Amino acid sequence: MKLRNSIRQGQFDSMDFGPYLLLASLEGAVQAAVLALTALGLSLVFGVMRVVNVAHGEFFMLGAVLAWWISSLLTGTPLFGFLAALIFAPLIVGGLAAVADRLILKRLKYDPEATIVATIGLLYIIQQGALTLYGPDARPVAAPFDFRVSFPWFGYSGYKISVILTCMVMLLGVWALLTRTRIGLIMRATQYDRETAQAFGIPVARVYTGVFAFGAMLAAVAAVLIVPTQQAYYLMGLDPLLLSFIVVIIGGLGSLKGTVLAAVVIGLSDGIITIFFDPTLAKILSTILVAMILVFRPTGLFGTATR
Repeated sequence: MKLRNSIRQGQFDSMDFGPYLLLASLEGAVQAAVLALTALGLSLVFGVMRVVNVAHGEFFMLGAVLAWWISSLLTGTPLFGFLAALIFAPLIVGGLAAVADRLILKRLKYDPEATIVATIGLLYIIQQGALTLYGPDARPVAAPFDFRVSFPWFGYSGYKISVILTCMVMLLGVWALLTRTRIGLIMRATQYDRETAQAFGIPVARVYTGVFAFGAMLAAVAAVLIVPTQQAYYLMGLDPLLLSFIVVIIGGLGSLKGTVLAAVVIGLSDGIITIFFDPTLAKILSTILVAMILVFRPTGLFGTATR
């Protein structure tokens, strides 16, 4: 805030630029890492199933709320509660997503228009369920550890740096799963041609259920990682959903490489613009970029036309 006011008043000292740029880049890197993991789940669901999951942000919210619930139940060290939340919250969210796929999406035969309406309904069910059981208040989740990394100009949260590193490991793990394992081969075969995959004996319905659950789990993992720097709140799923859609549209619908690259660009630019100018400006520029992408390249930077 102080820096933004200085820029507006013409009192900005160029000697301050380096430290502020480093701080903005670190904050942007945290946003980019969490956004990449969240948007990757959304992109994976669309890429394999051709389903636009409007409830994806609520799976993110549910992961954060469950992280608070699990960590508050375990009265030991914050690290123990956090690790338990990191394991069990995504599993619970993935289980709920699998049930939703079996009970709702499968019965609709994964029709694109019908599933959009269905996931909107699922969004409100999860949101209102969280409001009823969790309440309207935002609640903090303790970070598993608290130390600061010293830079020449300031100290920075060691936990936030660990979030960046953890998300990078997770993204590499997902890439290895999709490109180096039999599970990934089955998912890619289902993505390219559902009918041919079914003819070769691939259980497409089970693949779809697994992919929908896995996408929700990625969102929940991202939420558990970031919630110690924020607070768990039943309406916190909107921003991750909108930003994930922006990232997926820019990167290309169904393109995992494009999703990660777009998340890095959006996250870093959002962090830098927020520090130096105004948070609203970052959202405006992202929206303009999406509009330009849709006009000049409707499939996104790395997307391909739907078969």
